[in-house]
Amino acid sequence: MEISTDAELKKIGLELMFLTPEKCSRSEGISAVELAKLLDIPLETVKKKLKILLEREIIRVYGINPKLWKFDEYQFQKMDEEDEVYKLLCNFDDVDFDRYFSYN
Repeated sequence: MEISTDAELKKIGLELMFLTPEKCSRSEGISAVELAKLLDIPLETVKKKLKILLEREIIRVYGINPKLWKFDEYQFQKMDEEDEVYKLLCNFDDVDFDRYFSYN
């Protein structure tokens, strides 16, 4: 699948980008299992997409069992603006921000 149209990669990337401490069981980040349940995406798919984000160095991994994943805002800001993953995560045309934020 081409990265520029990868809806699952976008869901996972944005979920990590806007992850709040309330959605995680640990402050270091979220496990792949928790992420898969939260987004209703198969675990193997989540792991493949996390690998893509890790290769781009925009997420960090902590621990071994379980591995905890966290978005790296600093590395994301340093990304090449022409990178396909950067473009995918910055395209907010079809994003429902109510999923990530509560406006009370």
